[in-house]
This record gives sequence, structure tokens and C-alpha cells, in this order.
Amino acid sequence: MSKLEYERLHHNLKLLNLITFESILDNYLEIASRDEKSTIEILDYLIAQELQSKEARSLSLRMRLAGFPVEKRLDDFDFKFQPSVDKASIKEIASLKFIHNAENVVFLGPPGVGKTHLAIALGIEAAEAGFKVSFSNASVLVERLAKAEKEKKLEDKIRGLSKFQLLIIDEIGYLPFDELGAHCFFQLISRRYERASIIFTSNKSYGEWGDIFKDHVIAAAILDRILHHCTTVNIKGDSYRIKERRKQGLIPQNFSG
Repeated sequence: MSKLEYERLHHNLKLLNLITFESILDNYLEIASRDEKSTIEILDYLIAQELQSKEARSLSLRMRLAGFPVEKRLDDFDFKFQPSVDKASIKEIASLKFIHNAENVVFLGPPGVGKTHLAIALGIEAAEAGFKVSFSNASVLVERLAKAEKEKKLEDKIRGLSKFQLLIIDEIGYLPFDELGAHCFFQLISRRYERASIIFTSNKSYGEWGDIFKDHVIAAAILDRILHHCTTVNIKGDSYRIKERRKQGLIPQNFSG
């Protein structure tokens, strides 16, 4: 290989954005020559390394865009502490067929029982499988939608959210929505209905959602769309946070919250 060919090869690899291929080429060619690797073996290895590197960078980008507040994994969820959660059902949800089918998942239960943990863990599973995911606190999301509506940019905002195959909307019910917020939330749900998936967490039963939206009619319309294709997971049990404080002796053993 002449110096001109060598420089052109590296230049073209950079132009093609084959960053890993270009960076390991020289060292690997030396190893391949020593080990008498065939041309096919050399190309196979270099291309495989490039693909692995690209996927790692893509996953890193998807994770940043998702905006997870913390990293939570399904393997870290204590199913023994929350026996009301059926491990087989969570495993089925984790197959991610619900995303392929544009279905929803709702986790219901009191504070501290692991709803957000499961939602994040499933979101990470989806991101690692190649799906684009976005995590939002419900109140923050509705504030942003309402702001966009006031600026006559709601359509653009909803269109932007449409690029995510999975939305995770956390903590519905902790704060009520005003009329504008409820209207904007309804627009978002309607746009994604039978098109893309959402995971919700809420401390309120479905019968209390009318209080969240301050309008039982719009709450019924929202629930109708959410629940048409949906898996609901009811979690009944103690709070993990109370459990930890009890172990540390910060609260009495008989305290239930």
C-alpha cells in the first residue's frame, strides 16, 4: 500500500463517518497480519466493531433524549416486597409488544410503591431495544403544552412528541390540571391514540381522574382512549421509602403512613 493510498483510505473512512473503523484500522491490520487473517475476516471484524460503536453512541443519545431522572432496572425491583405485582405480567410488558401494538400501560398505586421505578425500567428496556423514549413529569408536561398553546405552537409541540415511540408520563394526580391544561392533555392523548404508546403512573384510581382534570366529561374521554388498548397494573403495598426509614430507625416499626 502506497502512502497516497494509505492517506486516501483514512480520509475516506472519516468522510464516511466510520470513526471506529478508522481509529483501529492500523493496529488491527498488524494483528491480522501476524495471525494470518483473511481479507474477509479482517473486514468482518472491522465492520462489526464499527456497528457496535455506532449502536453504543445511538443508545447513549436515546438515553439522553429520554430524560430519565434516575436509572432504574427491572432486575433491581423487589417483587418480594411488593407481592401484588405479578412478575410474569411485568415480564410480558417488558417484551415491548405493547409498543409494537401502540398500546398503553398504566401503573396505579399509592406513593412509594415502585410505580416510577417500573416505568423507568421499562423505558430503559425500550431505549435499549432501539425505541425513542421520552420521560416527563405530568405537571411539567402539561405546563409545557399549555405554554405552547398560548404561543399558538401546540401543534408543533405535539408533533415533536410524536417522534417518540414511547412517552412516559409520571405522577398523574399529584397536582390537578386547569381547564387549559386538561384541553392540551386531551389533544396529546387523542393524537397518540392507536398510533403510539404511553406509560402512565398515578396515585389516583380511574374513578378519581375527574378530579385531576376538574371535568368528568373530559376525564372520561381521556380514559376512553387510554384504556381501549391498555394494561393496568395495580400496586398495593408499603412504600419503599417508609421501609428504608423504618430500617434506619427513623420512624416507628408500626408506622404505615
